[in-house]
Amino acid sequence: MKNRIQFNRNELSGSFGDIGTDFPLIAGMILASNLDVASVFVMFGLMQILTGIVYGLPMPMQPLKAMAVLVISQNIPSSVLFGAGFAIGLVMLVLSLSGALNWLAVKTPSCVVRGIQFGLGLSLASLALTKYVPSMGNDGYVLALIGFVIMVVLLGNRRWPPGIFVIGLGLLYAIFFKVDLNSLSSGIGLRLPQFSLPGARDILAGFFLLALPQLPLSISNSVIATNKTVHDLFPERNISVKKIGMTYAFINLVVPFFKGIPVCHGCGGLAGHYALGGRTGGAVIIYGSVLAVIGLMFSQAFHQVVQFFPQPILGVVLFFEALTLMLFIRDQAQSKRGTAIALLVALVCLTLPQGYVVGLIIGTALYYSPYFKGL
Repeated sequence: MKNRIQFNRNELSGSFGDIGTDFPLIAGMILASNLDVASVFVMFGLMQILTGIVYGLPMPMQPLKAMAVLVISQNIPSSVLFGAGFAIGLVMLVLSLSGALNWLAVKTPSCVVRGIQFGLGLSLASLALTKYVPSMGNDGYVLALIGFVIMVVLLGNRRWPPGIFVIGLGLLYAIFFKVDLNSLSSGIGLRLPQFSLPGARDILAGFFLLALPQLPLSISNSVIATNKTVHDLFPERNISVKKIGMTYAFINLVVPFFKGIPVCHGCGGLAGHYALGGRTGGAVIIYGSVLAVIGLMFSQAFHQVVQFFPQPILGVVLFFEALTLMLFIRDQAQSKRGTAIALLVALVCLTLPQGYVVGLIIGTALYYSPYFKGL
């Protein structure tokens, strides 16, 4: 247990590795569907803590991205969102117990997984550089540049992990220039998660509206690519596809009853926590504890909390998360065929609707095609 869960400055640094993707999606869904702030943050935080304990790794839980985009863009009611969470948890449970997830993991070529990782990395880097970094104009560029230099100088430094200093820079900027501390303090007060019972109609509607578009991305990125990333970063740990699928399923069968948002594992979040120094479950336990405290004590000051952290700093964190993912493609360098398939899959993931599932299908078909084996 000592090696599985540690609390030190490296785990503290690594705990912020996924904030760049999580926070904007969570905030967007809360505002779009009028979700209960306390329920969302407390349950999201508790799930981080749970996976930290279960895996003993910086194994993240993230908002389901395809669902989040649909909810934010279409203002889908919260009841349908909770129904979708329960529906996808049930589907993932069937896939895990039936062995279908293991079969997919075995049959999916390594070069295709590398392409999915590279495509996700490109997507995250694009988001960081085109949306987050420019969001505050010249001040934001200066802030991002300072954060980038800190990351480059201290990257990989176990004594002085960079995440602490980059996040600290963002906190100092927010305290001095953005946050009204009097207004923030007036919104402090204890609030507990609410109980909710998803109805059959909401589960059915959620399945068709949200779970089906999400499922291909979850299978390719949240399960198969996450399993591959675990073995890349922690080769000594034997984490099975079935275990990842089971925790994914269990959590989504529970959180809808407490008005929590649907979540998944993710290779990008794992890479982000690792890039900033996280090596054990302590990183996500720290992260989850902070989120739970925000939900319990600061939910009434939600709009202040949302505006608290400067987006250019989130962009820097997100960029290095993306870089960690994209570098995994190096093991395909000795194979022209593997490299070509990986780059094609990445391009499809980045540019096409439902690109992850399309890339998974195209890349796997090319890999097994007799006409492509001569490359």
